Amino acid sequence: MLKIYGTSMSRAARSLWAAEELGLTYEHIPVGFDGGTRKPEYLKINPNGHIPAIDDDGHVMWESMAINLYLAEKNGKAPFWPADVRGRGLAQQWSFFGMTELEPQLMVLLMNKLFLPAEQRSDAAVKGATEALKAPLGVLNDHLKGSEYLLGKDFTIADLNVASILSLGNFVQFDFSGTPAMAAWLGKCLGRPSMQRASQKK
Repeated sequence: MLKIYGTSMSRAARSLWAAEELGLTYEHIPVGFDGGTRKPEYLKINPNGHIPAIDDDGHVMWESMAINLYLAEKNGKAPFWPADVRGRGLAQQWSFFGMTELEPQLMVLLMNKLFLPAEQRSDAAVKGATEALKAPLGVLNDHLKGSEYLLGKDFTIADLNVASILSLGNFVQFDFSGTPAMAAWLGKCLGRPSMQRASQKK
């Protein structure tokens, strides 16, 4: 059976969401930020000491985006996992775009608004990250003006991956009003029942 290690309050949320969207039977093994990732038994699963990780009948993987693409390719069917190589290439393109263009800046906001001690928070860092997000959010918004989802009319792994990253914006109360097409798409993605089920995992 597939085992997913992590907590829904981490990047493991996107892998839990993918498993729910795919209708997989899995065991969720809660591993949080309370020292669980540094226990010897977990370090055997992921020597980096990060979450998530999976054990799929003995096949161990870590890195949330790699996990999601693996789960989609192994278990998904079109349209969620595109049937042709061009579609799969675009799913990977948007997934990596989310990781490289969006997540680093959102993590800066998350750290400086919620996680760092007050004396270590930086208004300049918040301002810089907010400014840096304008261009990639604009790319997304322009694309979604003419497309219901990232790859067309159907929800795919690309939408799940990018929306899971942008969900961080809700935690920091990021103002998405300047990108209304993207905001409408994000609300639609995050409102899926599979996402709601995943978010209930601790």
